[in-house]
Amino acid sequence: MSFSDEVRIISRVAWTIAVLAAAGLFVGLVVAVTHDREMRQWPLIGQAAFCLGVPLFLMAVILLIGYINADARRRGMRYVMWTLLALFLPNSLGIILYFVLRDPILKPCPKCGAPSRPNFTYCPQCGAELAPACPTCKRAVDQGWKRCAYCGVALGE
Repeated sequence: MSFSDEVRIISRVAWTIAVLAAAGLFVGLVVAVTHDREMRQWPLIGQAAFCLGVPLFLMAVILLIGYINADARRRGMRYVMWTLLALFLPNSLGIILYFVLRDPILKPCPKCGAPSRPNFTYCPQCGAELAPACPTCKRAVDQGWKRCAYCGVALGE
């Protein structure tokens, strides 16, 4: 998937919250810079960078949390738990943990279309074979294997 496809999964609610929070913070910072003596002494480029940089960073964090919510939902994970972890764990630890521990994207069953994990051998809905399996132990095997790594039975080619 491309970057634009990934950005499209962020909900409109997350975009609205991010834009409103960034706009509100921008207005608050502009007011703070114009009323504070020390900040008025900053160079104009520093004032502009401060008034724009902080709200843009806040907007990026909110959109990242919105992405985690949508992506965890797409992957069949506990999206509420991951959203709350990303929101409340300090130092972006929840965001980092999500990207380290996230599950693979679910794939549809070719027979019934039910979502299933990519490492499943059989569809949990209809029982269709999703990947090659050992005829004896029914565990997943790779295409090039001559014997099952789990039970040792010879695999037909």
